[in-house]
Amino acid sequence: MNVILYESETLFEELRDEWNDLLFDNHANQIFLTWDWQSIWWEAYHPGRIWALAARDEETGRLEGIAPWFIDDMINGKRVIRTIGCVDVTDYLDVVARRGREEMVYGAFADFLADHTDQYDEIRLCNVPESSVALARFPDILRERGFAVDVQVQEVCPVVELPTEWKDYIASLDKKNRHELRRKLRRAAGAAVDWYIVGSEHDLRAELGCFMTLMARSSDEKALFLRERQNAEFFHKVVLRMAEQGWLQLAFLTVNGERAAAYLNFDYNNRVLVYNSGNDPAQFGHLSPGITLLARLIEYAIEQGREAFDFLRGDESYKYDMGGKDVNVYQIAIDHRDGDAAAR
Repeated sequence: MNVILYESETLFEELRDEWNDLLFDNHANQIFLTWDWQSIWWEAYHPGRIWALAARDEETGRLEGIAPWFIDDMINGKRVIRTIGCVDVTDYLDVVARRGREEMVYGAFADFLADHTDQYDEIRLCNVPESSVALARFPDILRERGFAVDVQVQEVCPVVELPTEWKDYIASLDKKNRHELRRKLRRAAGAAVDWYIVGSEHDLRAELGCFMTLMARSSDEKALFLRERQNAEFFHKVVLRMAEQGWLQLAFLTVNGERAAAYLNFDYNNRVLVYNSGNDPAQFGHLSPGITLLARLIEYAIEQGREAFDFLRGDESYKYDMGGKDVNVYQIAIDHRDGDAAAR
């Protein structure tokens, strides 16, 4: 393995044509690791200096791995390696290695890190899913090179593993939640309620504007988020790019033709990822429009043969009411300076 260090945006220019092809042949195939998401996030936030690694096969030159990292100089005066996308608007991150070549890629990256300890102080890899091959193998490979490594649960992502029939999904809910969902769906059925997924027949930019209005109305926290220029810029660009790639699912529930609730999801790798939502609780709260729309989207995902409905990071109660089961995401803390535990 040849390891190349990238210290500028040439990372995205030079690897654009190979990045996603590698990701698709990787156990860590997550939408948040695509070239599209990573490059847009960096353009919007660029919170440090790119310090990313790429591994190529010595004989074929084929790209075999990417560690999409940057150095943040602002953490307690230390130079901390973090993953591009970390932390707030991105849910799953990882070290990308071609399927079947993980050991070689992780070993090459560990050797490079060991040889360049003068360039950083600590490494903090966030949002690593529990299914990650890197989570299972990279820490031990680093320990073999003398690093102190500490792995801690960072947060949870409630996930619904979808059955093949809607009736089986309903039956999987506990008695109380099953009763509540049916009651809310009956109430909505008695009103002038409809729903739709934004498609080619719609004006996506206009629909996105409507979504952001509902998002801001749904909570003060979301309204504050959207008032930050960087956040709004990122949100617009990433949604439009996801739509171009066919990975966007933007859905609305209407009452008497007026938008009452919305979900901005991603449909990627046979999973629906619930990224954000909006609703107008003051006007339509009595109809539980968010839960009604969520139920319709779960039913649609089952009809489309999707394997999971992923609520992403956060332990909000409605995710469990809808059948979500916790999947952990982890932080891997790596320290080269001593043999003590790397946790802080």
